[in-house]
Formats: sequence, structure tokens, C-alpha cells
Amino acid sequence: MNLNTNKTSEKMKSVKASCDKAPFGEKRASAMKHYYAAESAHTAKDDAKANKELDAAKHALA
Repeated sequence: MNLNTNKTSEKMKSVKASCDKAPFGEKRASAMKHYYAAESAHTAKDDAKANKELDAAKHALA
């Protein structure tokens, strides 16, 4: 695992925790959609897309 992948994994954990703590509703649903897209991108080893989706998830919760 390279350094960028480690950062992405840590970011995923943080965003997932934020999503889990968020109240049910449109914001959480949107954030989870982006989180799942990030998870898929991370599995495909596309860290750039994963980070983009994680940022979108954080923005959806704001």
C-alpha cells in the first residue's frame, strides 16, 4: 500500500463516521451515495476519484 492509499483509507474512515453520525434525511442520503462511489473507486485503485467523491460527501453533510 502506498502513502496516498493510506491517506485515502483514513479519509474514508473519517467520512464514513461522519455519515453514520448524521441524521437520516436528504443530506445523509446524498453523502452516502458519494461515499459508496468513493468506496468503488478505492476498490478499483482510483484514489483521485475516491478523494473527489469523499470531498463531495463531506460537502453534502455541511
